[in-house]
Amino acid sequence: MSKNHDLGLKCPYFSEGFPVPKEYTADGQNASPPLQWDEPPAGTKSFALICDDPDAPRGTWVHWVIYNLPADVRQLGPAMPAEATLPNGARQGTNDFKRIGYGGPAPPPGKPHRYFFKLYALDALLSLAPGATKEQLLEAMRGHQLAEGKLFGVYGRTKG
Repeated sequence: MSKNHDLGLKCPYFSEGFPVPKEYTADGQNASPPLQWDEPPAGTKSFALICDDPDAPRGTWVHWVIYNLPADVRQLGPAMPAEATLPNGARQGTNDFKRIGYGGPAPPPGKPHRYFFKLYALDALLSLAPGATKEQLLEAMRGHQLAEGKLFGVYGRTKG
């Protein structure tokens, strides 16, 4: 498992460590942000993506789980539909809001939270049914990761 290859994950609307625009949060349209990445290493058969918030009061909160993205895909458009199986065959898992698809940042008032988008290039298509949890995805990916890309943004709400 060579994770030396960085997938160069990025979003056109926020840079590493900068605020996630409101439209991609629960205070806006709650739409998933568009993401783009570089060429994966040879042997990539699919991609998986997890978005989570390690600063949540009760421990890491999962905002998005998506897997079996085709190997020829290099981006996710904005506002991905909240469907268990997407037209390209990708599957979305269940987030910690107990919903399929993306759930935007919704931190309690106070210090801004960090939202990590982690993309994985995998050497396999995963035999996970739609609706899998982050834990199920991580278990299914074990031993199949070829490369990883990370991007994090921040979002906070002021005390009211």
